[in-house]
Amino acid sequence: MGSLAGRRIVLGVTGGVAAYKAVDVCRRLVDAGAHVAPVMTKGAQRFVGRATFDALASESVRTSLFDEDHPSPHTLLGQAADLVVVCPATARLLSDYRTGRSADLLTATLLATRAPVLVAPAMHTEMWEQPSVAENVAVLADRGVTIVGPVDGRLAGGDSGMGRLAEPADIVAAAHEVLAATAGPDGGDLAGTRVLVTAGGTREPICPVRFLGNRSSGRQGHALAAEAASRGAVVDCVTTQPGTAPVGPGIRVTAVDTAAEMAEAVVGLSAEADVVLMAAAVADFRPVEVADRKIKKEGGIPEIRLEPTVDILATLGRSRRPDQVLVGFAAETDDLRQNAAAKLRAKGVDLIVANDVSAPGVGFEHETNAVVVLDAAGGTVEVPLADKREVARAVVNAALARLRTNCSPNGDDT
Repeated sequence: MGSLAGRRIVLGVTGGVAAYKAVDVCRRLVDAGAHVAPVMTKGAQRFVGRATFDALASESVRTSLFDEDHPSPHTLLGQAADLVVVCPATARLLSDYRTGRSADLLTATLLATRAPVLVAPAMHTEMWEQPSVAENVAVLADRGVTIVGPVDGRLAGGDSGMGRLAEPADIVAAAHEVLAATAGPDGGDLAGTRVLVTAGGTREPICPVRFLGNRSSGRQGHALAAEAASRGAVVDCVTTQPGTAPVGPGIRVTAVDTAAEMAEAVVGLSAEADVVLMAAAVADFRPVEVADRKIKKEGGIPEIRLEPTVDILATLGRSRRPDQVLVGFAAETDDLRQNAAAKLRAKGVDLIVANDVSAPGVGFEHETNAVVVLDAAGGTVEVPLADKREVARAVVNAALARLRTNCSPNGDDT
């Protein structure tokens, strides 16, 4: 079941009676460790409520090209996808996809992706056997689209025949096969690699109720863990947000809360890691004393003395193996490149991933991010505003390139 772990799947649902079976497909994909982004057409919403997919999928349903937070939701979805599954695929969807007609968010996403596509047709026998529909299906298959079903069985209206949607288990099994094939015979370019990722913002207690913290949601760190796992790595994810961490046979999640707890977990796991991605927003200070009872307003303004927390990144930078890749993250609000470059030198890391969290749509609490990756040799990689999974892909690519350099006998990637 590892081929779906951490993989990002766009699940398109169109307006057919069989749309209710897409709910089971969604659940099975999520249970297998996939991150499922549902897209529903207007017709689909006539057969099944979007609230059902909101509850079961990995993120909220998208329905429109124009009513989303992102100005280009179809490119956001298409570029970040590892696989697009359309279930059910109506005759209209097959025609639009074959001819390149962008009629709604789902068809626009299909045109905007380079990921493999799997469609599961469902319609009445008379429609399925129409020469035009058969031709559309044949053309799509020739283009590399995976067609699953339909099968012979009971149809809407009480009649029977060819056109029934394939069983959800068979659709999910086909998704496994497609993604296993795209990983290559070695299981992906990170097969045999151990990756350690930190995610989320630490919370330093002031009293049993209050704490010092930050706005990090853990999304970027979790996207890094999912991306590394999808490419064959064995991933340790140390996070303050375990409830939203990716799941799957290739990912082990360690829940922590404070900077001290994260330091203990990371130092213990880093010895076996080939790549360490320190995406967590770790508090720089913590209260010297923690009250054992809730601090009451009536008691006046408390005096809270702070002390530095352990510098986890610098600790790893001093003790890491020569062949290990260490990647730091820098959330800044000004002088982005200068501050990031200074942190890179001070911490002894290979790469720094810097973002300006004061910019719209960037960093904390957003599903998107924009970063610049700096390396110790002065090289840079800029990633414009994109889905955090797309950013994760660029960061993992940079870390993998550095790993190959570190492991090369000549010190280069030759």
